[in-house]
Amino acid sequence: MPCRNDPVRALADRSNLYDDITNKIIAELEAGRFPWVQPWGTAAAKAPFSMPRNASTGRAYSGINVLILWGAVVEQGFPTQSWLTFRQAILLGGNVRKGERGTTVVYADRFVPDDEKKRASENGEDARAIPFLKRFTVFNVQQCENLPDETAIQPPLPDQSLIEPRVKALIDAAGVEFRIGGGRACYMPIPDYVQVPPPQAFFDPINWHRTALHELGHATGHTTRLARDLSGSFGTKKYAFEELVAEISAAFACAALGIYPTVRHADYIGSWLEVLREDNRAIVRAASQASKATDWLLSHLPEDVDIPISAYAELP
Repeated sequence: MPCRNDPVRALADRSNLYDDITNKIIAELEAGRFPWVQPWGTAAAKAPFSMPRNASTGRAYSGINVLILWGAVVEQGFPTQSWLTFRQAILLGGNVRKGERGTTVVYADRFVPDDEKKRASENGEDARAIPFLKRFTVFNVQQCENLPDETAIQPPLPDQSLIEPRVKALIDAAGVEFRIGGGRACYMPIPDYVQVPPPQAFFDPINWHRTALHELGHATGHTTRLARDLSGSFGTKKYAFEELVAEISAAFACAALGIYPTVRHADYIGSWLEVLREDNRAIVRAASQASKATDWLLSHLPEDVDIPISAYAELP
């Protein structure tokens, strides 16, 4: 029987976790569904559209956990976006109902193996850390009982009349040159500006806001901001990966601002599938970078512009 600290077994567990997450995302995309765009606002979605949060700490989940928990809410018909670990439910004076099955979320971190520490020490180099995922199980508060009443309270939904001023405030505060005009939306990395056609060019005005958030998501990758690799040309895997980051970032920003998200570039589904099939960590990295992009954008909102989400956190 292998030791509980067997590094080979631990590595296999981490690899399986990446595979589990990636395979589920691939299955969704192959079926024509996008995990970052759920049927919010329809009869299929009972929970209000918002970022999932921990009912004990109040913190919003981030990265791949948002996609996992959004999917669980829609799939299981939960009426709330609030979650707890088994222990947190007990500490709050409640419990998970018998027979309930939890949802696996993950915590991303890095560690340095002993042999790598030794190699680096012998060669006078910096030790290289290895990324890993750790599993956590959380339960929707609707799967629990005897909890304090306040744990089931959802944050108030944003006032729809404030969406336009919020997006405008974000555009003005982000410090990215934003041009309105032309016939297509794009972000130009080298001159570093976003360009979006005028609102009247869109069938639905809210689509202008969604498009602006997508392109601003790209702009966060500039070397003076989050320094993502924006060197991929159209049709390359690097380009497809960056589009994936911007798509997910736009969905997260929409959730923060009270806009139902849509897919801007559904025609990239083939290239996204190619990226995910080749690298089982790609969707986790894309979702993580999308959270960082959204966090960067929202951090520039003026203090008097209320955003009903808490700070991002990976821990459950």
